[in-house]
Amino acid sequence: MDIRGWLQRHSLRLLAILDTPNAIAGGVAIGIFFGFSPLFGLKTLLSIFFAWLMRCNILAAVIAVTLHDIAIPFMPVLYRWEYKVGYWLLSNPHEWPPSLKQLHWDAQTWWSWTTFLTVGKPLLLGSLLMGAPVALLAFIMTKAFVVRHRRKHRTHLEMSSSQIVPKD
Repeated sequence: MDIRGWLQRHSLRLLAILDTPNAIAGGVAIGIFFGFSPLFGLKTLLSIFFAWLMRCNILAAVIAVTLHDIAIPFMPVLYRWEYKVGYWLLSNPHEWPPSLKQLHWDAQTWWSWTTFLTVGKPLLLGSLLMGAPVALLAFIMTKAFVVRHRRKHRTHLEMSSSQIVPKD
């Protein structure tokens, strides 16, 4: 898979969207934010819904949440960091979670709803806290990128249209 080519094609699609820079940047930020969540299967649907709700560009949100899936090989590490941050914030007094070697890995325990809730709460909290600053950074960078591209593209169009001599 050619990651560089994929990124270039999708960034050009973002620039070709006919919407305001704020709407495009908002869609990208929403997609990146939900890309950090561990809710497989719901990431894209949540991105679409919240982009629609916030009046941001839905296509930009879908592209961004898909872009985040490029990081799939690194997701176990990211999810572990998110879990650690969430566990630390939810524990009183604050402490880091036990190492993975100390956990019991029998199937009966992992299929229990209580295990799902004890692991899910810190993971969701950590994903919210890690996704929010990255989404804010994505908003700022995308808006600047779209504005700069449109300004540059507008000057190229103006220069090329001034060189055309009308036929009589």
